[in-house]
Amino acid sequence: MSCYYIIGLRLSYRQHNAVLLQEELTKFGCNIKMRLGLHETDEKYCSNDGLIILQACGEKEEVEKMLDAFNNLDGVSAKLMDLN
Repeated sequence: MSCYYIIGLRLSYRQHNAVLLQEELTKFGCNIKMRLGLHETDEKYCSNDGLIILQACGEKEEVEKMLDAFNNLDGVSAKLMDLN
């Protein structure tokens, strides 16, 4: 099993699409070693777009299945960086 995969996710309409994305993240939870979520925020404003960076572990086929699942969600764009 390799943990040299980085997945970048761009989430549009975060407040609407986050629940569906969270369901997919939970399904693949055993393949996610690290998760970092970024979005603009302050006391009066919370951005409706976000960026999530994942360190994914597993066989390449598993990681590609995860990537496909993310890309099939409305408002989500996922890209893979394979560092193997």
